[in-house]
Amino acid sequence: MRHTREEKLEALGRVLDTLDILRVKCPWDAKQTNHSLRANTIEEVYELAQALVEERPEEIRKELGDVLLHIFFYAKIGSESDSFDIADVADALNHKLIFRHPHVFGDVNADNAHQVELNWEQIKLKEKDGNHSVLGGVPSALPALVKAFRIQEKAANAGFDWEKPEDVWSKVDEENNEVRQAIASGESDSIEAEFGDLLFATVNACRLYGINPENALERTNRKFISRFNAIEESALSQGISLKDMSLEQMDAAWNQAKAAEGSE
Repeated sequence: MRHTREEKLEALGRVLDTLDILRVKCPWDAKQTNHSLRANTIEEVYELAQALVEERPEEIRKELGDVLLHIFFYAKIGSESDSFDIADVADALNHKLIFRHPHVFGDVNADNAHQVELNWEQIKLKEKDGNHSVLGGVPSALPALVKAFRIQEKAANAGFDWEKPEDVWSKVDEENNEVRQAIASGESDSIEAEFGDLLFATVNACRLYGINPENALERTNRKFISRFNAIEESALSQGISLKDMSLEQMDAAWNQAKAAEGSE
């Protein structure tokens, strides 16, 4: 269903009104703080991410609502200390959108998405109270895989990148060999460091070929879960426990599941 602008604003207003009531009358809502909500916010974002991966519109709608509630809640807490309210949040966002899109609201040219990204990095460095280094805007708390991708993306937008995508493979091969050498040495610290380098180079290869490594790995995670579940189901159908299956039986069930997928 499509709603008018007025209907959308009214709907948002109703949520704000409801939250105002809950903040006063609900014991749980009344005691929440930025700190107490933080873990729940992270959980809600992950649930939204799962719904997005599974492409379930109803779940996406639901999870977007949960995330939106948290945004409103933090703004409500901010208003109680006269720090900011939801209008300040929206105004700041609108200002940033306009400022970071001079190719739309100004006279800067950007003919493609990559040029827009290059412009963004330069704009962010110029912003008052913004990032003072190219990598300064990468949150330290990001999961390592996502952080590696963002680091490489920002460095590339600053001009630090391979000339051709295929050039990255020599680096991947180099890091793979160094992992093997570290394993042969038996030094655990060196092995960890070299595996990190190999993963970082592999993430770089994903980026250069237009693949988001987080999405690629999650796709493989889901594929593995599906096939491993098939092994468990095979064991159940044979009346045996998973630990009593031979590796050959597991492989057979795995390959059957793979064939049924049509497969990757």
